[in-house]
Amino acid sequence: QVQLVESGGGLVQPGGSLRLSCAASGSVFAINAMSWYRQAPGKQRELVAGITSDENTNYADSVKGRFTISRDNAKNMMYLQMNVLKPEDAAVYYCKAIIRHSPSSPEFQYWGQGTQVTVSS
Repeated sequence: QVQLVESGGGLVQPGGSLRLSCAASGSVFAINAMSWYRQAPGKQRELVAGITSDENTNYADSVKGRFTISRDNAKNMMYLQMNVLKPEDAAVYYCKAIIRHSPSSPEFQYWGQGTQVTVSS
């Protein structure tokens, strides 16, 4: 099995920064695409940013220029640097990863349990 664990959430004032981390552990042979999603109360889960295995990135328009997604393939880690945070960025942030367990296995999608980001003065 595979576990994805997010960390780094918390309370920050508007204009502040946070860095989220996502760690993949367990039966991981290779990780393909990874992404960050968020879900605010009463809203649907939305894609925030994604990164491919060769580090091509994409961002939601609402976070372009403020958030940066990155990954460390050697450590099976993904990060989200969030700058100039706004109240509307407050949400539970989830990581998602597409993972193979062995050279011959198909790919499976995994989600983390989420980390809360609160932006408030």
